Amino acid sequence: MTPTKLDANPFPYEFDVAHTALVIIDMQRDFIEPGGFGESLGNDVALLAAIVPACQAVLQSWRGIGGLVVHTREAHRADLSDCPPAKRNRGNPSLRIGDEGPMGRILVADEPGNQIIPALAPTPGEIVIDKPGKGAFYATPLHDLLQRAGITHLVFMGVTTEVCVQTSMREANDRGYDCLLLEDCTESYFPAFKQSAVDMMCAQGAIVGWTAASSQFMSALVAPDAAQR
Repeated sequence: MTPTKLDANPFPYEFDVAHTALVIIDMQRDFIEPGGFGESLGNDVALLAAIVPACQAVLQSWRGIGGLVVHTREAHRADLSDCPPAKRNRGNPSLRIGDEGPMGRILVADEPGNQIIPALAPTPGEIVIDKPGKGAFYATPLHDLLQRAGITHLVFMGVTTEVCVQTSMREANDRGYDCLLLEDCTESYFPAFKQSAVDMMCAQGAIVGWTAASSQFMSALVAPDAAQR
């Protein structure tokens, strides 16, 4: 099969759907929804919520062609044995990981706020990774699962751009994956941080990965030849 070529930054990105996974980072209620942990820290969650329609459109298109989907959640065990003090105490917040928040215990697996938002909820057969760190590969089975599926390319969406998304892309790059970030399907509570992260990832000849708009990506899925023009 001829790879699909997408007009991306800093140069075209080539991928084969059969060997590509869509990775959706931490689109969780506590980060996205009003009344969640993110808002309790003084952040404007509307910035993150604004990307949901674009993410939903990409996810629907990707599912429509049978592509592999990976969802991640930043989640810790109830006893916090996988949450080191250096993470729990960082920043001296008023609410720490494991504390009772507006939607249950913060960043604890199975709590209401830890779940992926309904608009992007996983369906049967999709991979769901609970990660104790910022990166999707640290202390998770993700690399092994992708290798078994024959995956060589990853397309990223999710939040936040400069933290968990960028960390996961860098981890993926170190493991040999060719990565694409959909720019309008990722966001930060701090827009300047998002732009800096996007610029860093595709600098120096895609040192970490490529970037493109979701519309370009979906057009390539519908008409691969058109994406090359």
